[in-house]
Amino acid sequence: MSFTTESRIAEALQAAAIPLAADDGYEALLGLIGGARFVLLGEASHGTHEFYRDRARITRLLITRKGFDAVAVEADWPDAYRVNRYVRGLGPDAFAVDALAGFQRFPTWMWRNTDVVNFIDWQRAHNDGQSTGRKTGFYGLDLYSLHSSMAAVLQHLDKSDPGAARWVRDRYACFDRFGDDSQIYGLLTGMRGVEDCQDEVIAALVDMGRRATAAAGADPADAEQAFDAEQNARLVKNAEAYYRSMYLRNVSTWNLRDRHMAETLDALEAHLQRQLGRPPRLVVWAHNSHLGDARATEMGEHRGELNLGQLVRERHGRDAVLVGFSTHRGSVTASSDWDAPAERKQVLPSRPDSHEHLMHATGIERFLLPLRAGGRHVQMLAEPRLERAIGVIYRPDTERKSHYFHARLPEQFDALIHIDTTRAVEPLERGAHWAHLDAPETYPAGV
Repeated sequence: MSFTTESRIAEALQAAAIPLAADDGYEALLGLIGGARFVLLGEASHGTHEFYRDRARITRLLITRKGFDAVAVEADWPDAYRVNRYVRGLGPDAFAVDALAGFQRFPTWMWRNTDVVNFIDWQRAHNDGQSTGRKTGFYGLDLYSLHSSMAAVLQHLDKSDPGAARWVRDRYACFDRFGDDSQIYGLLTGMRGVEDCQDEVIAALVDMGRRATAAAGADPADAEQAFDAEQNARLVKNAEAYYRSMYLRNVSTWNLRDRHMAETLDALEAHLQRQLGRPPRLVVWAHNSHLGDARATEMGEHRGELNLGQLVRERHGRDAVLVGFSTHRGSVTASSDWDAPAERKQVLPSRPDSHEHLMHATGIERFLLPLRAGGRHVQMLAEPRLERAIGVIYRPDTERKSHYFHARLPEQFDALIHIDTTRAVEPLERGAHWAHLDAPETYPAGV
C-alpha cells in the first residue's frame, strides 16, 4: 500500500472514529446496539488488560442500562458455573478469587486475573441488590472439561437419583481404560481404531435431557440443577467427538468446538427464556477469531472453518452485534509453548500492511469505529488486509505466520474498538517468567 493511499484511508478513519474517554465513553456503542439481544465482545489476545477491562465496562452498561441477563464466556461450563453460583449469592465461595479456583487448566491466567476478579465482584454486588428473578448469570461455552463435566453429572445424580447415577457411571466407565488424558483417548480411538465411547455419551445426554425437560416445570432450584447437569452431559458428548477427531485430517475440530459453543448458547437462551418468561439478552466474551464472522476471513474462505459469530449472525441477523478489539503495540500475557509458564511479552508494532496499522495511523489512542452503517471508511476497508490474532501463545519471531490472517473488517464486525497501546493482563499467580518483561530481539530500539 502506498503512503498516499494509507493517508487517505487514515483520514477517512479519523472522520468516522468516535474517540473514547479514558473512563468510559461508550454511549455511541450503546446506540449502535439498540435493542439487539446478543452482543458479542471480542479480544485480539487472551492476555491484554484493556480488552478485559473494556469488555467488563461495556457489560456493566448493558446490564444496568439495557437489562442484559447473563454473560457467556470462552470457558468450560463447570468452571464458569461455579462463578455463576458465586455471583448469584449461592454456593460456599466467599470471595471472587475462591469462585475462580476451578480454572486450573492451562491457560489459568485467561480467567484467573485481576480484571475478571473485579468484574465478578461487581456482578455479585449488583445481584445482591436484585430480586431472584433479576439476578444476572455467568456461564461457560467451551468444551475441554471432559472429565470434570462427567464428575459433575454423576455428582448431581448421586443426590437426585442414585439408580440413574449407577447407570450413567457405567456409561462413563468406558473412558476408564484411557486414563485422565483426553488426548490419549483421541489418539487411540481416532488413529488406531480402538472402540470409542460415542454411543455411551449420547445415551447419557439423552437421559439427562429427559430429566431436564421433566424438571423444567418443577421447583426453580431443581430445574436449575437439572439444566446444569444436562449442559455438563452435552459437553461430555461434544468433547468426546472433539477429542476423537483431533487426529483425523478430514474433520475440523475448530468447527466442532464452535458449533458446541453455539449449541450451548442456544440452550442457555432457551433455559433463561423459560425462567424469565421473555427472550433473554446475552453478552458473549471470546476471542475475535471466534466472534468475528468467519465468512469474512481466510479461515472461512480457504479453510472451510466457521465460528460462533457466524452462527449467531445466521440465526439472529441484526439482533446480534459483533464487536472486535485491536491494538497496535504494548505487552501481553502469553506463553511460548502450550502448557508453558505465563510470560509478560512485548507485542511488536503492527505490520504496515495490517488493519491495526491503519488504526494506528489515525493518531487516536482509543476509539470506536462503527462499521455496520456504511460510509466512506467502510468502502475503503472493503479489501482483505492482515489482522493480528494472539491466543495463549505468542511467538514474535514467527509473527506473520503464527499471528496474522486476512480479513475484510466491515464484514467481520459491526464495530471495532481500537486501543493503540495496551498492557498485559495481570494473572492472580505471577511467576518469575511473568515478572520479567521479555523484549524480543526483533523489537525496534527506541520504540
